[in-house]
Amino acid sequence: MNLKEKEEFMIVLEKSWGLGSNLKWTEENKAKGQCGVTSLVVNDYFGGDILKTKDKDNFWHFYNLIDDTLVDFTKSQYDKIPNYDNVLSNRDEALADTNGEQYSYLTSQVKINILNEVY
Repeated sequence: MNLKEKEEFMIVLEKSWGLGSNLKWTEENKAKGQCGVTSLVVNDYFGGDILKTKDKDNFWHFYNLIDDTLVDFTKSQYDKIPNYDNVLSNRDEALADTNGEQYSYLTSQVKINILNEVY
């Protein structure tokens, strides 16, 4: 994943997140609660590994490792970015952080926004 792809996919995600992808979403903090579902969709598009770390509230935070580069599209939900422990995770654990409906919603919204070239 190069910088241009990362920037474009970030725009797509920001346009795609909503209450359908996680009920913690707000207009002021669009990435809030989106880490598990986002790590799954990013994994669908770019492969790599899903990683996790504990946040300041001791909840798992999910993100991706793509081509040996840490990629965290949802770090903006935090006032202070967590210390990344880079614990290897998997799709089942990330899905347990979300649910099938939220995953389907985000997957469909990302596809629509890519087709509409929102970036």
